[in-house]
Amino acid sequence: MFWSIFGLITGIKLLFLPAYRSTDFEVHRNWLAITHSLPISKWYVEDTSEWTLDYPPIFAYFEFILSHFAKYFDANMLKVDNLNYDSDKTVLFQRLSVVVTDVVYAIGVKRCLTQLSPTASKQRILCVVLLSNFGLLIIDHIHFQYNGILFGILLLSIAYMCEEKFLKSAFCFAVLLNMKHIFVYVSPVYIVYLLKVYCWHSPSMKTTVLNLIKLAIVTLGVTAASFGPFIHQMPQVLSRLFPFKRGLCHAYWAPNFWAIYNMADKVASVGTNKGSNSSNTGGLVQEYSHQVLPVIQPHTTFIITLLAMVPCIVKIAFGSYNKAINKVDFVRGIVICGCTSFLFGWHVHEKAILMTVIPLSILMAVSDDEAKNIWFLSIVSHFSLFPLLFKSNLVVIKIGLLVTHTLIITNSLRSLWPSVSRKIVPIHELLYSVGLFGILFYEFCIQYLLNLDKRLPFLPLLLTSVYCSIGIIYFWLKYYAKFLFKISSSKKVRKD
Repeated sequence: MFWSIFGLITGIKLLFLPAYRSTDFEVHRNWLAITHSLPISKWYVEDTSEWTLDYPPIFAYFEFILSHFAKYFDANMLKVDNLNYDSDKTVLFQRLSVVVTDVVYAIGVKRCLTQLSPTASKQRILCVVLLSNFGLLIIDHIHFQYNGILFGILLLSIAYMCEEKFLKSAFCFAVLLNMKHIFVYVSPVYIVYLLKVYCWHSPSMKTTVLNLIKLAIVTLGVTAASFGPFIHQMPQVLSRLFPFKRGLCHAYWAPNFWAIYNMADKVASVGTNKGSNSSNTGGLVQEYSHQVLPVIQPHTTFIITLLAMVPCIVKIAFGSYNKAINKVDFVRGIVICGCTSFLFGWHVHEKAILMTVIPLSILMAVSDDEAKNIWFLSIVSHFSLFPLLFKSNLVVIKIGLLVTHTLIITNSLRSLWPSVSRKIVPIHELLYSVGLFGILFYEFCIQYLLNLDKRLPFLPLLLTSVYCSIGIIYFWLKYYAKFLFKISSSKKVRKD
């Protein structure tokens, strides 16, 4: 049944082969060319294209492997100086490579649901929710990226942790960190949980020390294998991985705390003699200075993010030791730290919200509270991804996909928790969600009626970012409080 659902959704993905694609398509084509055509010593030095290699080495090795299949489609895509090359066969190969590597995501989903969903019927319901995730569909299969394989490895790591196969979990997470370093934001949860469950609760001090050594060998071994070939050019590699010159916010504002901060700065600057600075709403990736509020530096966001995570980490480290509860709290910790980094991190991409949405989704069968949370968060966070698909001919597609995914989650919530089907979410969350349609109404109707589309062309993006920021901050505060203080009226998992 699981693989039948996966096959059906894969068929839907294939329909998007000729769809719009973002500059990320050229980014990954260029990385294929770099890793295939140049010696490994040049991978993080090559800069013919502006889209230089800036993911950790294991992802570069992944591109290198893909390139050996790419040459059978069109060898010209593997030439470094063929900038913006997009022959039909190149498009076909890159699109298919994402579809094929989504198998890793499917395997991760299956293993997680086996651990966190008590019955086969609940697993079938949740596999539809996870495999049809709206965000992954538009980001990977329209916009173009490889998030499916990354989240597949994350889910495999979570599944191994729940199975108490701790070294396998640590290995998968180390590989993930060396594919995309943004997952470092949830690493405190892994570190503390492994130390607590795998090391501190060992039967003897000798076993504790031995387990610590095993963990060190696994994690440091993966990192050494990843970065070893680049040991003599580490400053260059690190400068690519951590490009702090890109500014506080990404070109399309992620709906986080800094979107509200930027908005407050703009409002405060109205009527001042400091001049107008539109750089932070111009859709460009660049540094800019706030005009009234203090300018935010990278270290500031790091400190705020770390401090905001501390209560969660302390709770995981010193909470009561119960294996059944601990593994669910481990996933909740990933949700909280993922959301915390999204809200307060430096140069956060709007796509990073999936680091919260996907782990939260696997908890839908744990309690009705978790199911209600994913209903609300998925609507808000997925709506916030709309600016990625900015072309007018994609409006019907993105709205249609979001509505379809929302209906799937709604039906899943009712099937999992029939007792709450009459009142799925609190009325204020429902009203907030309805307000999203007001933004669409402004974007596609009111701004043209009032001739604001030329004077304030960036206003729809600003409204989307700020409004969705409010919703995600609300979710974070609510979820965090329930995690820390066990405030819950939820129905617990029961056997069918």
